[in-house]
Amino acid sequence: MVNKGIILAGGKGTRLYPTTKAVSKLLIPLFDKPVIYYPMTVLMMAGITDILIISSPDQISQFEDLLGDGSNIGITLSYEVQKKPEGIAQAFTIGADFIGNDRVALILGDNFFHGNQLSKMLLKATSMTNGAVIFSVAVDNPSEFGVVETDGNGRALSLEEKPKSPKSSNAVPGLYFYDNSVIDISTNLVKSGRGEYEITDVNLYYLNNRDLYVIESNEEMRWFDVGTHDALLEASNYVARCQKEYASLIGSIEATSYGTGLINTAQLYNLIESMPEGKYKLELAKLIN
Repeated sequence: MVNKGIILAGGKGTRLYPTTKAVSKLLIPLFDKPVIYYPMTVLMMAGITDILIISSPDQISQFEDLLGDGSNIGITLSYEVQKKPEGIAQAFTIGADFIGNDRVALILGDNFFHGNQLSKMLLKATSMTNGAVIFSVAVDNPSEFGVVETDGNGRALSLEEKPKSPKSSNAVPGLYFYDNSVIDISTNLVKSGRGEYEITDVNLYYLNNRDLYVIESNEEMRWFDVGTHDALLEASNYVARCQKEYASLIGSIEATSYGTGLINTAQLYNLIESMPEGKYKLELAKLIN
C-alpha cells in the first residue's frame, strides 16, 4: 500500500498574478475553501494520512499557520522548503527522508479532482506493489499537456510532453503513485533544457522498464489545473453547483476526515465549535445534525 503522500505547493504562481504577489496560489479561495484543501482530501480519500507539504521559503509558514500538524483532523502533516523551484521531480529528493522505505503518492497542489469513481480509482492506485501508476483524463486539447498512450490493459505504451501530433487524447494530470525506487530515479535525473528535473523523465524511466501503469478516468471525472484565472473560476463554479445540487461539501478536510473515520463525532463537534460563525460552519454541522 502507498502510505506516504506529498503535496507540491511551490512555484511562483505567475499565471495568477497579481493575486499571488503576496500569497500562495494554494491559499486563495476555490469557491469556499483554500485551494490546498482539495489535493489534501484526495490523498485522504486514498487512505494516506502521513502527508508532506513542500513549498517556498516565504510561503511555508502560511501553510503551517493554516493547517498545523494535522492532528485535529486525524492525520500527520510535516513541511519542507523548496529553496528554488527546479521541477516537480525535485519533490522526491527534498522528501527522501520523509518517504524513507515507503511507497509514495505525489499530487500537485493546483490540481482539482472530483467524480463518483474517484475513491475506487485511488484505492486501485494505492494497492500497487511495484512500479508507478499515473492517471489519464480525456481532453480536447492534448497538445497542451503530457499525453499518454496505453495498450488498453492499463499499461503505458508511450508518453510525450506537449506533442504536436498526440498519439491519444489522454492527458496526464498531476497525481502520481510510485514505489520506493522513485527516490533513486529522481536523484540521478539530469535537468532538462528548461533547467528542471522533469516528472515526465521519471515516468519515462518506469515506462522503459514496462512498469508504468495507467488508470483511465471515466466521463464523470472532473479535473482542473486551477493555476489560471479561467480554470479557477470554472472549478469554483463547479464546486458551488455540485454542493448546492447534492447538499454536501467537496474538498472539505474536516468532512473527509469524518467521512473516512479519522475523527469521531465528538471530535468533529469540537472542530465546528472552534470555528467562527459562517456558512462553512453550518454546512459541517449538518453532518452531525
